[in-house]
Amino acid sequence: MRYLLIVLMLVASPLWAVQPDEVLDDPVLETRARLISKNLRCLVCRNESIDESNAGIAKDLRLLVRERLVAGDSNTDVVEFIVDRYGEYVLLKPQSGGSNLILWGAGPAMLIMGLGLSGLYLRRRSRRVETKMDALTDEEKARLQQILKD
Repeated sequence: MRYLLIVLMLVASPLWAVQPDEVLDDPVLETRARLISKNLRCLVCRNESIDESNAGIAKDLRLLVRERLVAGDSNTDVVEFIVDRYGEYVLLKPQSGGSNLILWGAGPAMLIMGLGLSGLYLRRRSRRVETKMDALTDEEKARLQQILKD
């Protein structure tokens, strides 16, 4: 019984992030608010939506979402308003267009460049002719023996 209670508490913990005083009276607006909140990142927490976060700024963002919905904004208008205010970082799933294409393509491009440069280096290294070193002269052997004795 005790384990069941612990499991239920762990499963329900994200539900406790939205406080009862934040919940809208209109269930349709509240459903829309929860849907929007699940796709917005908490600016303090790492990869946690504002719907799940207990941080103060997450609460402020949840209230802002609900305020905009009550004002009559559509879901897209609310998201655009928050992105305009806080930047694209606030989106849990960033857009894959515009300047973000550079960020999305930079990783694979750097990998390909690195592999290409490594291949060139190994190819040049294998073609390099090794030079044979001449044997030590008697004078150099004597000097080496003297150094090794010290």
